[in-house]
Parts: sequence; structure tokens; C-alpha cells
Amino acid sequence: MVFGNLEREIMSRDSLTPMQIAQHSLFTAREKLDLLHQLRADASGAEAEGRGFGFTSGEIDEAIAHVHRGVQHGVGTQTVFKGDY
Repeated sequence: MVFGNLEREIMSRDSLTPMQIAQHSLFTAREKLDLLHQLRADASGAEAEGRGFGFTSGEIDEAIAHVHRGVQHGVGTQTVFKGDY
């Protein structure tokens, strides 16, 4: 499953940042938001436990806002296979 593979890549912190998730063209806005909200929850949990996560809550919130702005302009409602981006 692509979604699961991307999630593992994000959690391993190999290459994707929250903004890269927000700008990823293979996912709908809903999928991006689901990933980003999960990432925010994980980051919040890490902060509460006093350990670093690699991203700040502000970076994740900025990426979520980017997706919301895109949706307002009609971006991200479909996947690239249906003409998104």
C-alpha cells in the first residue's frame, strides 16, 4: 500500500518534510491532511515525553495550512491521475 510506505518513510525521517507531504502530487488533500495530523500527534507525543521528533509543531501546522489554502483554490481534491497538479 503506497500510503503505508509513505508513512513509514516519513516516520523514518529519510527524506520527506511536512511541507513536502503537503505538496506531494500523488495524494489527495484528505490523504495529506490525514498524514499531517498523524505526524502532528506523533510530534506532540514526542515533545510531551521530552524527546525530539525532527519536526516542530509549527512546521506541521504550516504544511496543514498550505493544504487548506490549496483546497480553497481547488488543488488537491483529486489525485494526479485525475488531473491534480
